[in-house]
Amino acid sequence: MRAVDTNVVVRLLVADDPAQAACARAVVAEGPVFLGATVALEVAWVLGAAYRLPRARVAEALRAFCGLPTVTVETPAVLAQALDWYDQGMDFSDALHLARSGHCDSLLTFDRRFAASGAKAGSVPEVTLLIA
Repeated sequence: MRAVDTNVVVRLLVADDPAQAACARAVVAEGPVFLGATVALEVAWVLGAAYRLPRARVAEALRAFCGLPTVTVETPAVLAQALDWYDQGMDFSDALHLARSGHCDSLLTFDRRFAASGAKAGSVPEVTLLIA
């Protein structure tokens, strides 16, 4: 199995460079390929920040990529939970950090927006706002 980097996934999803997109499609079609959680995190950031794709499109693209038969995802349940929270308005990196902390009682933060989005999503673990 070979792991793919962010740029391979992005090229496949946005096809803004025809030669690299074709190469990425061929690599994934040959399979099997591994998508690490950190790569998924970076893909979400690149699609949202650099390509200005709306949140729903980013989540849809990641889910589509992860659903390909030749793709193996690191901790698929964690990524699925993070994408669900992302769909509910949580920042994707925060959602992934939270989903990866499922074995904990709470996730502590100074980030008010993260605490509010965690409370709104009814996350487990709970996001706890620290006040200094």
